[in-house]
Amino acid sequence: QVQLVESGGGLVQAGGSLRLSCAASGRTGSRYAMGWFRQAPGKEREFVAAISWSGGLTYYADSVKGRFTISRDNAKNTMYLQMNSLKPEDTAVYYCAATRREVTTEGYQYDYWGLGTQVTVSS
Repeated sequence: QVQLVESGGGLVQAGGSLRLSCAASGRTGSRYAMGWFRQAPGKEREFVAAISWSGGLTYYADSVKGRFTISRDNAKNTMYLQMNSLKPEDTAVYYCAATRREVTTEGYQYDYWGLGTQVTVSS
């Protein structure tokens, strides 16, 4: 089992920045690809970004490409999401997830999920 805990969410004005963190604990010796997803009120969960275990492969949703950067530090068992130029439409609960499979953008292929952290962007 792997436990994931997100942090770093909050309230920010449009154009601002936030950095989310996802700390993993438990069976972190295995190689997990990881990802960020988000869910806004009344909407379905959507893919944001994903990163391979080595960090050599990254994927982004078109809506965040060029503004968000995913990274990880395996020595610290932590993944990050640097979010710049935030927009009101980025407002959502952000979830991190881990999978034993190859890096993927499909939420159903992730095995472990955190409880989420709220990001609110005011206009």
